Amino acid sequence: MGTGCRGCHHGRVDRSARRLERAFFEREVTVVAKDLLGRVVVSGDGDGRVAVRLTEVEAYRGRDDSASHSFRGPTPRTAVMFGPGGHLYTYFVYGMHWCANIVAGPDGNASAVLLRAGEVVDGIDLASSRRPTARAERFLARGPAGLATVLGLDGADSGADLCLPDSTIRLHAGSPTPDTAIRTGPRVGVATAADLQLRFWIADDPTVSAFRAWTPRRRSAGAPGRQAGG
Repeated sequence: MGTGCRGCHHGRVDRSARRLERAFFEREVTVVAKDLLGRVVVSGDGDGRVAVRLTEVEAYRGRDDSASHSFRGPTPRTAVMFGPGGHLYTYFVYGMHWCANIVAGPDGNASAVLLRAGEVVDGIDLASSRRPTARAERFLARGPAGLATVLGLDGADSGADLCLPDSTIRLHAGSPTPDTAIRTGPRVGVATAADLQLRFWIADDPTVSAFRAWTPRRRSAGAPGRQAGG
């Protein structure tokens, strides 16, 4: 894999290690989503640590959003979404990939933010070993499946509390993105509520994924019925 990432920040980004507290996540989901851009998700410790600066996210508005997994009420899988903000919600899609969301809003709100893309800013060798087919560094955490893969996230991490002092998955303050650098558009690949402008990304960042409208596809055995996130 090529090591270049034109337009990526690496050492120039402020990777503040200050962990974000519960109040950050308990705000309205679109506020949280936009404020996540430039923040850094960290998974693991020591040689097993990978950190990703978030560059693209999508908001899902709970039971008011037909594209959200929580739209029809709590299930064993989505129960974490109905709890307090600041928890991780992961799900398996198309029988192939894990995707990661951060629960947002007050307890019971059931909103979440899908982590769509980012830049690996620490643990590049481990991240590359987890995605050996990535053509360049900018592709390592592009797309929700790629992002979850480089962070090593799967179903065992669903429900993890990012706010606990001893959590191996946490969100650091990083360098928040000014409003003037944030772009907004429709969510990728959703079959319902497709016109809602709930996808947010950092303008001109090379790690942001390409927009794709929803198209029907054959489901693998055991795959969830909807591609939508949070």
